[in-house]
Amino acid sequence: MSDKEPKFKKSLSLLDVSATSNTNAGCEDDCCKITEIPQVQNTEDQYGQKSDFLIGGMDCPSCALTLEKAVKGIKGINGVQVNYNTGKMQVVYEDEKVLDQLPDTIKKLGHTIEAVQKMGNGRIYHIEGMDCSSCAFTIEKHMKTLPSVKSVSVNFSTGKMTAEHDSSVEEIIKEISKSGYKATLVSSKRKSDQVKKDNSGTNLIIFSGALLLFGFLGSFANVSPTFTTLLYAVSIIIGGYKPARSAYYAVRSRSLDMNVLMTAAVLGAAAIGEWLEGATVVWLFALGNVLQTKSIEKTRNSIRSLIDLAPPEAFVKNGQELIRKPVEDISVGDVIVVKPGDKIPLDGLVIGGESSVNQAPITGESIPVDKQVGDGVYAGTINEHGSLEIKVTKLVEDTTISKIIHLVEEAQEQKAPTEAFVDKFARIYTPIVFILALVVMVLPPLMGFGTWGEWFYKGLELLVVACPCALVISTPVAIVSAIGNAAKNGVLIKGGAFLEIAGRISAIAFDKTGTLTEGKPKVSQVVLTGSSEVELLSIARTLEEYSTHPIAKAVAQYAKDKGVSTLLGDKFRNIVGKGIGAIIGDNEYFAGNLKLFQELSASLGELESRILSLQQEGNTIVIIGSKEKIYGVIAVADAIRATSVKALKGLQAVGVNQVVMLTGDNEGTAKKVASATGVNRFFAELLPEDKVKAIKQLQEEGNIVAMVGDGINDAPALATANIGIAMGGAGTDTAMETADIVLMADNLEKLPHTVKLSRKAIRIIKQNIWFSLIVKALALILIFPDLLTLWIAVISDTGAALIVIMNSMRLVKVKG
Repeated sequence: MSDKEPKFKKSLSLLDVSATSNTNAGCEDDCCKITEIPQVQNTEDQYGQKSDFLIGGMDCPSCALTLEKAVKGIKGINGVQVNYNTGKMQVVYEDEKVLDQLPDTIKKLGHTIEAVQKMGNGRIYHIEGMDCSSCAFTIEKHMKTLPSVKSVSVNFSTGKMTAEHDSSVEEIIKEISKSGYKATLVSSKRKSDQVKKDNSGTNLIIFSGALLLFGFLGSFANVSPTFTTLLYAVSIIIGGYKPARSAYYAVRSRSLDMNVLMTAAVLGAAAIGEWLEGATVVWLFALGNVLQTKSIEKTRNSIRSLIDLAPPEAFVKNGQELIRKPVEDISVGDVIVVKPGDKIPLDGLVIGGESSVNQAPITGESIPVDKQVGDGVYAGTINEHGSLEIKVTKLVEDTTISKIIHLVEEAQEQKAPTEAFVDKFARIYTPIVFILALVVMVLPPLMGFGTWGEWFYKGLELLVVACPCALVISTPVAIVSAIGNAAKNGVLIKGGAFLEIAGRISAIAFDKTGTLTEGKPKVSQVVLTGSSEVELLSIARTLEEYSTHPIAKAVAQYAKDKGVSTLLGDKFRNIVGKGIGAIIGDNEYFAGNLKLFQELSASLGELESRILSLQQEGNTIVIIGSKEKIYGVIAVADAIRATSVKALKGLQAVGVNQVVMLTGDNEGTAKKVASATGVNRFFAELLPEDKVKAIKQLQEEGNIVAMVGDGINDAPALATANIGIAMGGAGTDTAMETADIVLMADNLEKLPHTVKLSRKAIRIIKQNIWFSLIVKALALILIFPDLLTLWIAVISDTGAALIVIMNSMRLVKVKG
């Protein structure tokens, strides 16, 4: 998969939300320069019923356009939209009979079509006992054989199965248990989501191990060989019952998983009288499975623990009373009260009280944020001190933390390119080695090389070595661990593909306004020319309060903060592109740029060179005066974020060579900000389309480029970059939905951690893959010199899998 492939879905969404006209044409700052992009037509606006279909075989966006044209030509189709990125097609029609023509039309174009099942009767189940993706594949294939199951999807990473079925929940759970796994229905109620621990597997291993030990000790004592064989046989039955049952259903589903291979090896060992070997193989395999399952569950629980961030109940204000209610029963508009030290249960707006709120669970910010009336708060954050009254703005299922959990689980379900490749390799490798094992069992003895028993045993060893468990598990566990770690640190990574790209970033481009800087102009300097500061600021506030321009607001707010009051003004007039004027007392005063006062023929004298100097330093200049006299100059600049400098140094420390700034500001301003932040390269005076050219230039230089912006204004550049990173996701749903990586906090604090984590994830994935392949190769080599035994083969497989899991789980501990 190329680096650009994951971008298509996000690119389309970003372009959709970017169709905003430039309503602030007078603003010189690059925050207001938005290119208008045409909207993609939405079938929701068209009349008729709607159906969704999965389209297979689309290998480029032009296929989607061809399909749209073909389907639109069918009489009775009112509208059609084909999305290449998701492989889906939505059709709008009046009569359902017209859908019968779709399969032939799609087939003629060389594609496949499948109706998307609406999950009206869908259920989500938690599956226990899956220790690699082949288990998920086996369960899925088995469930698809049941007539009552309309659709099913099993995800190994999250340990969940989503199924639409007509049968009862009890019947589905029973079918899962037949496959050797335990299923639990996931309820919408928080308390029901807890999965009870099942110790039956551990108890069976202990019992089976005890019988194996007694049999082994009995072989050294004066115990009948028949009795020791019986002990081994019972140990095999107890320890191998579950894998054998799973193997049966895997074979029925035409799936060749590790349960099939291991069961065949054990039965073969028993058939040639190697009862000790067979019992040892079963016990080691069962032990490995339990240890793997427990380890993987710890990784999965790192995500499930996010659910516990928000409390299940809240105090709802009812008149003068406080009533404790489950969060599921609280509606939008209800007022809840959160006491000091308590977690905030739902998203809302503060309508009473003041406090500091620790937002680290959501945004990863290390410093609590002050909250007062009118400020938004998020479920799962902690009220540090002071009681808060909060008006609920979102239901429990729509809160920011709920969306984070949903997005993280979705991310875990998306396979990274490496994972997809490993899965394909494993599916080819396993049957090849299985066939090779059969050849080894039969061909050499037929040709007179050695005995049947000798080669049959070597074939059994090959069957065990054929299990690619460690290899298959090498990537998904690492990705789940990394995505879980990132989520806990206030960073959403939308999938393994984006994690891999983030780990190879060599250049990061930043939009200046609102990303490196606050995006809020502030007064940086006041230059007086004979008048007092109070006189200057009172005139400035009187004039600028009439304007809605961001620069004017900054000046007015500065004067207000200084305690300077307004004067009585009259006949205000806006001078487009230059400033504002008004009559104050008997004179007309102005607030504006250098061009305005030059046209007024005002005498600037030496002040003009000072003004030019301030502009070169990145300030926007507001001159206050009349035609006769200049009272002073107010310099306004966009303040650099306190976290930006530290973040950029952190990026360079983790190996990002190119830290680039893109801005629409002039060269002087860009140079000043670049110097202050530590940016080692900048592009100035850019329009949005120029930012795209800058990104392409960086890519042409051989860089893997990330673009950091607000998720909307810089849509074209975000779409062009190899990976788009949005800031401030906690405050905007758009950023959460559209970017590849979302920094939940409104700063760059966690960006170095994201890159560091991604790079470590790639290193660990490579370590896991090479380790798995080397162990497997060594086991294969040792078979033929008779240096390998069945139980050593099992240890090499399950042991390697456990080492791979533990190595991957190191990512959970990486500090933010």
